[in-house]
Amino acid sequence: MLVPAFVLGPKPRHGRLTMEVEDSGGVVLTAYHSYARSQPLSSEPRCAPRATASHPGSRKSVPRCRRINRMISNESLHSPACNRSNSQSSVDSASMEDFWREIESIKENSMGGQEEQMPAEVKPVDEGELEAEWLQDVGLSTLISGDEEEDGKALLSTLTRTQAAAVKKRYNTYTQTMRKKNKQSVRDVRDVFGVSDSPSILETIPDIPVHSNGSASPGRPVQNSVSDDDYLEKNIPPDTEELSFEVSYSEMVTVAPKRNKFKKSDFKKEDYVLTKFIVQKTRFGLTEAGDLSAEDMKKIRHLSLIELTAFFDAFGIPLKRNKTEKVKGRDNGIFGVSLTVLLDNDRKKDPGVKVPLVLQKFFEKVEESGLESEGIFRLSGCTAKVKQYREELDAKFNADKFKWDKMCHREAAVMLKAFFRELPTSLFPVEYIPAFITLMERGPHIKVQFQALHLMVMALPDANRDTAQALMTFFNKVIANESKNRMSMWNISTVMAPNLFFSRSKHSDYEELLLANTAAHIIRLMLKYQKILWKVPSFLITQVRRMNEATMLLKKQLPSVKKLLRRKTIEREVASPKISKVLQKSPSARRMSDVPEGVIRVHAPLLSKVSMAIQLNSQTKAKDILAKFQYENSHGSSECIKIQNQRLYEIGGNIGQHCLDLDAYILDVYHVNPHAEWVIKPQSSF
Repeated sequence: MLVPAFVLGPKPRHGRLTMEVEDSGGVVLTAYHSYARSQPLSSEPRCAPRATASHPGSRKSVPRCRRINRMISNESLHSPACNRSNSQSSVDSASMEDFWREIESIKENSMGGQEEQMPAEVKPVDEGELEAEWLQDVGLSTLISGDEEEDGKALLSTLTRTQAAAVKKRYNTYTQTMRKKNKQSVRDVRDVFGVSDSPSILETIPDIPVHSNGSASPGRPVQNSVSDDDYLEKNIPPDTEELSFEVSYSEMVTVAPKRNKFKKSDFKKEDYVLTKFIVQKTRFGLTEAGDLSAEDMKKIRHLSLIELTAFFDAFGIPLKRNKTEKVKGRDNGIFGVSLTVLLDNDRKKDPGVKVPLVLQKFFEKVEESGLESEGIFRLSGCTAKVKQYREELDAKFNADKFKWDKMCHREAAVMLKAFFRELPTSLFPVEYIPAFITLMERGPHIKVQFQALHLMVMALPDANRDTAQALMTFFNKVIANESKNRMSMWNISTVMAPNLFFSRSKHSDYEELLLANTAAHIIRLMLKYQKILWKVPSFLITQVRRMNEATMLLKKQLPSVKKLLRRKTIEREVASPKISKVLQKSPSARRMSDVPEGVIRVHAPLLSKVSMAIQLNSQTKAKDILAKFQYENSHGSSECIKIQNQRLYEIGGNIGQHCLDLDAYILDVYHVNPHAEWVIKPQSSF
């Protein structure tokens, strides 16, 4: 079994507290490791449910954790001679006892003979290779290969000023490294971005009115809003802060006064101290990550990683990544299998599944009887049963032969943690943690931390992002029963940190503490702001629309395509002159000529009233169109047709597919995408 990177080295015979003593006499905590001798494994199965803290091998760790917290708190009363980081000082008021208990439990269970997955040997890489990997990850591999592809050019044409600067910086590093190695000639960055004597093909792309931040002219805000606690917040308390998804985060940082960039926010473990955010809906509404097509979400991921890099650049923080740790996951079974492989197997049973079915089963078992169980995610369960269930799940789950009724919620909670801990790569990118640590050290307001986390969530692969959303939704159900299960938001964060953020690289004790504290804080932010973190920023959707428009225009400009179309047109005219005149009108042109301005034709293939022309006005919302279809389909029928799960989609034009917010004003969407088709169909879900 994988032991998280938060645990270093073997266990010596005695426990010790690792500390660094400053010249000033102040004590700075680096890390604590319980070095008590491991207890011999009993021949009898340990089936009594217990909390890790009650285990004999970990009794000493609990008071020592408390003593560590007291020592830090006492030390924090005095001004140290050196500057302590915000991340480090944050432990003063935020107990990490649950975290170290979880570490002890993981170390103890790892002695059960389970094989630890080791990463393949990683050869040293230079900065140029890392930047080449970054360019590939953001969809700009054409800059490395030199191929002429529309997608790469279209992406470059949509970048904001700060995003373009981030790409130029990485590409410059790559080209300079390649020149030093005397590799093949590479293009100059000025050629890539169209700064040359001859005009670039990108210069022919018509521009649409946008702000300097890359966002289209923002729609007028409406009264409806989405907050982290309530989707339709009526009475906004004075401590609530408004968030804007219309403006590029990196651009906001560059235009903000320097005194506001690093406005400090004290770190406290109490959940109520976190800022309450509210997002004002524009006339386009808000968009969930699952509301866009897979192809458009791929572009969102690319743009999000570029924006995240530009965001940290604006703070002067390098988003450095080590070479990806490659661990070969298992090809079958459940534990140690990658999310993509699990989902491929699950989709043979349910083509629309987005979260591994076994994980959904773990959720269900805990929800059945464990939501009110005290310390549910601190309990170790029955070791013998957990081992037995693991083996049976690996062998029988995919064949639907595993008997779930015999598993209790304690074993399900233990295996849920093991499931994430044993993934070939961690659910969240641990390589970005150092940048978050630096950001927290500088102590910016919680809003800045939210923006960085928001971009990281948007940059996750589909499987990771959807699984993370389901996981946070589940944990919020656990937290809702805190009065009975004693699992607060901070408790869940510290317990899950070593399971969701892990690295197989070795770190110093000081680095381990920073990793632990930052990982727990990030999970807490995800739990607190779960309802808004998975909303796609509207400025990224605007860039995707522009990218799709640029791609279509670039394809039209390719000489080879023009010649092919001309030849096909001549052949059609020779074969049937009358038919060719009809075909000269594109479907969109015919549709625009058949339907008056401001009128859309909505299709509902699954309803009895399959099509309807709708006259739009400035107040027509998506929910109004759905209500009209519901009325028409239920009119004259004794049975009222329910279409609660039906949603209005815009399909085609400058978007692949977009499930519209119920409060979206359709005339505004129509003006942005006049060539779209409008379809009512069921909304996809997990």
